[in-house]
Amino acid sequence: MGFYSERVLPRIIVKTCGMPAMDKLRRAACEPLSGHVVEIGFGSGFNVGQYPESVERVSAIEPSDGGWRLARDRVAASTIPIDRAGLDGQRLPFDDDTFDSALSTFTLCTIDDLPAALAELSRVVKPGGVFGFLEHGIAPDDGVRRWQRGLEPLQKRLGGGCHLTRDIPAAISASGWRITDVHGFYAKASPKPLGAFVLGAAVRSR
Repeated sequence: MGFYSERVLPRIIVKTCGMPAMDKLRRAACEPLSGHVVEIGFGSGFNVGQYPESVERVSAIEPSDGGWRLARDRVAASTIPIDRAGLDGQRLPFDDDTFDSALSTFTLCTIDDLPAALAELSRVVKPGGVFGFLEHGIAPDDGVRRWQRGLEPLQKRLGGGCHLTRDIPAAISASGWRITDVHGFYAKASPKPLGAFVLGAAVRSR
C-alpha cells in the first residue's frame, strides 16, 4: 500500500466513520453476534466496546497496517480477545465452518471482488451462524442515485476503492445468506449520496 492508503486514508476514516454518533448503529449491527466472530474490515477498531456479552473472541481481518496501529489502544483495552488474523477478506485463511458469527461495518463498499468475500464468509461461518452488517450503498431514490453515479469515480479514488452504488442486501442474498432483518435509511449527519445506510442481519443457510 502507498503513503496515502497507509498514512492518510486511515485517519480520514477515523474522522468519518469513528464519530460517537455511530456507536448506536454499530451496537445494533453487533447485537446478534455470539461466540467466535470473524470481522472483515476491522479498520481502527470502532466496533470494540459495541460487541455484546455473548461474543467470546474476535478474529480481525484488516489489510492496512496504519488502520491496525490506530486500533492498538482499543484492542488493548478490550475485555474480549481480539487478534489480527488475516489481511484479505476475499481469501480468508480459515477452515470451513470455523466461526459462529461474522461482522462487517462500512467494508463491503471497498472490497474489489465482493461476491468472493461474501462467499468466503459463508464458507467459514458455521451453518446457522449470523452475519451482522452496517454498510452504505445504493440509495432508494432515483435523484440521489444519479448523484451517486456521478460521484462514484472520485469517491473510489479518495476512499480507497469505496463504491457508492452497490446493492449490499442483494449481494448478501446472492452469496448464500438468508437476510433475516434489514433496515435502510439516510444517515442524518451525511449528504444523502454518501449516507444511504443499510443495517441488518443474515443467517448462513447452507
